[in-house]
Order: sequence, then structure tokens, then C-alpha cells
Amino acid sequence: MSHPEPVARRMYDLIEPLGLVPYLADESDQALIALGLRNQWDAYFAGRAAPFGRSVPAEVIHAVFYNFAPGEVARHIPKVWELTTPEAALAARERGCVAGLRRILGDLAGSPGVERAADLLVKAAISAPVEGRALYAALRTLPIPREPLARLWHAATLLREHRGDGHIVALVAEGIGGTEAHVLHALSVDMPAHEFGRVSHLPAAQLTAVVDGMRDRGLVGADGRLTAGGRAAKERVEAMTDRLAEAPYDVLDSGDLDRLVSDLGPISAAVQADFPW
Repeated sequence: MSHPEPVARRMYDLIEPLGLVPYLADESDQALIALGLRNQWDAYFAGRAAPFGRSVPAEVIHAVFYNFAPGEVARHIPKVWELTTPEAALAARERGCVAGLRRILGDLAGSPGVERAADLLVKAAISAPVEGRALYAALRTLPIPREPLARLWHAATLLREHRGDGHIVALVAEGIGGTEAHVLHALSVDMPAHEFGRVSHLPAAQLTAVVDGMRDRGLVGADGRLTAGGRAAKERVEAMTDRLAEAPYDVLDSGDLDRLVSDLGPISAAVQADFPW
């Protein structure tokens, strides 16, 4: 059904903490590194790229993930597949994320609300079209877990990557490159680009060149802050991302949506309270 008000932003606030469990809960990295991977970034790329299998080259994963600097993906893909298999990585990632959620949620992990939320999230997560959504489409080929907490995490991951694929569409439409996207976000929250974690490790000259290119296009001012044009571009990207993320929720009626919001609220709050935001 079509809801009278957009719901994608509201659901993003509830689902994003669950989607970040692989990257912020230690259990996920520990489970993947136990397979023989070298470090956290091996775990990141193995876990997230595993739905594509071992034969997809680094260049394709770089294109799909979009926002890594040149060469970063190739430091891990295909090396990780010499150390483990995509199947083992998928299993370890799910196992670690469920363990992390179980620790974080405590008694809430076994509550009826988790099962209800999992079922509704799965209903939404498998309802959207896959065209133009490479990572979401790859995840859709995986079996849906049966255990409620695993179902909840899997559905949240599907919805997060569906939204992420749409976010890339919005960035491309606005002419914002992968590294530029990080700069745009950092400056939008008044953080200097060189302090933002996802690009702070880049060589200073490389990051300066990115910012200079954005300045030449009128997105960044001489003071290093976003211009009015830069902030407008950021707002357009976010608005389009929200519009493109609406489709999964069309399958839910207003009662389903209200129940999902009610059940997800305490789950999401508990996860947010555990993570160092």
C-alpha cells in the first residue's frame, strides 16, 4: 500500500543500528577473523562481499561499494578468498552478529517483539524490486534464517543494503564521487574532512585534491565549509535516497507498520546504547 507520509527515514533511524552490528559489534569480527582472516578490514570485505562469491574481481566490488578510495578494495579482494570461502564468511558473519545482538539485547533477545519485528522486516525486505540494486540483489539470493534473531538481523541487512544501493544512485545523479561522499557528509556535520574516520587515513595530498575538486564545483568554500550549494546538494542526495528507499514498506499496511515501529523501538534503542556513536 502507499502510505500517506514517507516512512523510509523513520525506518532508517530504527533499522540502521541493526545494520551496523557487523561493523560495531566485536563478535562479528571475531567470528570472521577466526576463519584465518588477517584483520578487521579483511573481515569487512569478506563478510560484505561474500554474497557475490569468490570470482567477482576487486574492481567490481569497488564499483558496488562505491565509497572506497582507489586500491583499498584490492588490498583484500581476492586475498580473503585464499584464506576462507564466501560460504564460511557468510556463516561466520551471521553467527557473530547474532551473538552480538544476543549480548546487547539480553532478555529482550528472546521476547515476542523480536519475532514479530523479524517477520514484518522480512516481509518488507523481500518485497522490493532488485533492478539496479546490485548488493541488495546478491543478498536476496541467500536463504532467510529461521531463528528469530538471525531473521531480524538478516532482514535489517537487506533493507540497509537496499537503501545503500539507492543512495549510490542519488550520489551518481548528483555527480558526487565515492570519496567526495565522505567529505560531503563530514562537512555537513561541521567536521573537517581530515578528521572523518572513513577518509582520515588517506594521504593529505589525495584528500586535499578531493576537497579542491569540490571547491572548484562550488560545493566547498574557501573556508573549507560547505557552501549553500554544497548543503543543497547534500539535501537533494538525502531526499532522493529516502524516496528510493520507500518501496519495501509499501507491502505493509498501517497496522503492520505501527506494530513494527513499536517492536523495533526498544530493540534499536538497546543497540544504539551499546555502540560508541
